[in-house]
Amino acid sequence: MKLMGLFNVIFVIVLGLTVGAEYFLFRSFFEENAKKQVLEQARLMLETSMSLRRYTSEQIDPIIQSLASNDTHFYPQSVPAYAATENFNYLRQRNEGYSYREATLNPTNPRDRATDWEADIINVFRADPAKKSYSIVRNAATGRSLVLARPLVARASCLECHDTAARAPASIIRQYGSANGFGWKLNEVVGAQILSVPMAFPEQMAKDALRSSMISLVVVAALTLFVLNIMLSLFVVRPLYRLAVRAEEISKGGLEIPELPVSGHNEISILVAAFNRMHRSLKSALRMLDPGANNR
Repeated sequence: MKLMGLFNVIFVIVLGLTVGAEYFLFRSFFEENAKKQVLEQARLMLETSMSLRRYTSEQIDPIIQSLASNDTHFYPQSVPAYAATENFNYLRQRNEGYSYREATLNPTNPRDRATDWEADIINVFRADPAKKSYSIVRNAATGRSLVLARPLVARASCLECHDTAARAPASIIRQYGSANGFGWKLNEVVGAQILSVPMAFPEQMAKDALRSSMISLVVVAALTLFVLNIMLSLFVVRPLYRLAVRAEEISKGGLEIPELPVSGHNEISILVAAFNRMHRSLKSALRMLDPGANNR
């Protein structure tokens, strides 16, 4: 194999390993960055739901309570969990894949009952009451989603409706019956706010960024290889080729050929100068062995 070909093989192997390593590093970086973006979006949306719960509790519920005393109708809109869920349902109409649930193990409203995977999240909080949030990535019908959850803890105000069926407001019993949603304990984790945010768009952006980065890296690698080939040809391969040709001529007896020009102070220049000295020494040695050569 010629010297240039050997150099190219070495460069291609080194650049291939470099590009491969960069691919795995870039992919990990872009995927992690996409996950962080989705997680930050989920936190913001969950804070929005918390704000809506507070608005409902502090401004809507007092209005309901101030209605005429003979109004025994139950208004679910005054329940913070109901208001937050309904508000998010409007958002889902134009943003498929997003979901928000205030899932509980023993809800009054059957639609709030936790599914199996939601119950697993709730049990994480029940096992560690100090945990304030929990996130996982799961495969849903619409694709991969990031799930962010926060615990729902029974406060004193919750027990006004969820302590026992006998103590619950009659309007709630008429609305949902007395079979479910009771027996909650103070400071007990009874459920969780569970927000699911689709990862398809951020992941696609990450893939596009990775593809662009890899294309740019391959182009730079190809240009680097091209420039290195030119530099090697000019400063290494050609000078060595001239030395090889001159050495072959000398080996065939061509001692009177001119010396190679020496320029610069690099290793190739030192080699050319040493070759010229060897050429002169060889001519001198042959003349000493053959005195008649000086007269020819």
